[in-house]
Amino acid sequence: FLKLVGEIKPDQVTLVPDPPGVLTSNAGWDTYRHRDFLTEIITLLKSQGMRVSLFIDPGIERMEYTASTGTDRIELYTENYAANYHLNPQEAIKPYIETANRAIELGLGINAGHDLNLENLEFFNRMIPGLLEVSIGHALMSDALYFGLEKTIHSYKACLTK
Repeated sequence: FLKLVGEIKPDQVTLVPDPPGVLTSNAGWDTYRHRDFLTEIITLLKSQGMRVSLFIDPGIERMEYTASTGTDRIELYTENYAANYHLNPQEAIKPYIETANRAIELGLGINAGHDLNLENLEFFNRMIPGLLEVSIGHALMSDALYFGLEKTIHSYKACLTK
C-alpha cells in the first residue's frame, strides 16, 4: 500500500484499519493502541506531500490520541449514524457532532463515510460542523443503476449544498 501511494502520490490518503479478507470497513482506528504505528505512517506520507485522514469511530475521548498522530483529518465512520437515522436522527447524529466539534478544536479537518445515502446525507451534512468531504461508493453506484449516473451525482451534490 505504501509503495503504491508513494508512486501515485494522491492529494489525500485515508487510512482504514481493515484486516485482510474484509470487504468493507467495519470499525475505525483505535488511535490509543496504534498511536505509534499511525504516527510513523502519517509522518512518512506527509513527508511525501500527502494529506492524511484517519478513519475513526465517533467519540471525543479518542480525539487527543488521534490528533497526536499528526493526522490532518479524520474520517468519521458513519455506519451507526446510518443504522439509527430512521429511529431518531437527533440521537443518531449527537456523537458525531460532539466528535466534529472536538476535532475542530484540535485543528483537524473532518471527512465522513460509510452507509451515507440520499436519505441521510443532507441531514448529516447540515448538522456536522466543518464537514469537508464525504466518501460514498456503494449507495451512489446502486442509485446510479436506477437513476443514471449523471442524475445520481446531481442528487448527491444537492444533499451537500447547505
